[in-house]
Amino acid sequence: MPFTKVGAAADLPPGSLQEVFVGEQCYALCHAGGEIHALSGVCLHRGGPLGQGALQGTHVVCPWHAWEWDCQTGANDYNPELKLATYPVKVEVGDIFIDVP
Repeated sequence: MPFTKVGAAADLPPGSLQEVFVGEQCYALCHAGGEIHALSGVCLHRGGPLGQGALQGTHVVCPWHAWEWDCQTGANDYNPELKLATYPVKVEVGDIFIDVP
């Protein structure tokens, strides 16, 4: 899987969440716990846009129905067996790259 540039680290300050696209695929980037994490940008509940939600600590909150997902593991807060895909992230020379299929 190739690492793909998805934005600038300066545009994602600590405690923030951002929606990014690679082709037609949507991803959510969050800057939590001192690191940048990437996970699927589509909520498993009803397809809500996670990158347009809120970040509370390390939890991404879906804007449609408030389902919460741990941005580090992809696990749902209520049922940890439900998981979103997560993707490796690297930051180089101020740019954010995610390893996507």
